[in-house]
Amino acid sequence: MRILITNDDGVHAPGLKVLERIAKKLSDDVFVVAPETDQSGVAHSLSLADPLRLRKISERHFAVKGTPTDCIIMGVRKLMIDNPPDLILSGVNKGQNVAEDVTYSGTIAGAMEGTLLGFPSLALSQCYSPEGTFWDCCEAHAPDLIARLIEKGLPPGVLMNLNFPACHAENVAGTVLARQGRRDAELMKIEPRFDGRGNPYYWIAFERPDFIVGAGTDLEAVAQRKISVTPLRLDLTDDPALKYFAGLFG
Repeated sequence: MRILITNDDGVHAPGLKVLERIAKKLSDDVFVVAPETDQSGVAHSLSLADPLRLRKISERHFAVKGTPTDCIIMGVRKLMIDNPPDLILSGVNKGQNVAEDVTYSGTIAGAMEGTLLGFPSLALSQCYSPEGTFWDCCEAHAPDLIARLIEKGLPPGVLMNLNFPACHAENVAGTVLARQGRRDAELMKIEPRFDGRGNPYYWIAFERPDFIVGAGTDLEAVAQRKISVTPLRLDLTDDPALKYFAGLFG
């Protein structure tokens, strides 16, 4: 099995090294094509106005000055064009990608692009807490979980979003299929600051007050120290809304 891996935290991120070790437990044929710099929050964006710069680090390691989506396209359509991958893995992201995170995440986008190109694709994220990032959690549990999902087979147009809880591997309380959750929209805010010359600038910031998590969601799973497995569809059409608006246009 040939595996292509990418991430959104950049080619030097510790989570990418974790993912490579995970991939090598599944195959000895692993390619790494990752962004040159941190691309967190770029979602499923393409570099259409700028050229892609490709840097060869070693025989199977490449850095792209672009987004995770660019990296997958570069890997599949350039570097591996004569022998394409059988599986695409994106991550391991430092921090969870649950609820509305999936709409912003470059990690999810890497798996999304892989799915669009017709390859089984999974996104992996490791939750963290003030006590640290528990990379051993993902590294211990991911290989078997990925193998089981691949053996089962991913439906066309579906990618798998895996989130590992903020605890050591031996403290994981189980693995659950979970739907995408939803946080309180009031969590996001604009934080004003001033530079050394007194000019204003702004950061997008997040508050983390208590809120009620939905039952059966990815938010609930990781809060309970469980691994969440969420199938995500590329087709964003809302079927109930199609029925709701059916009579509006004749």
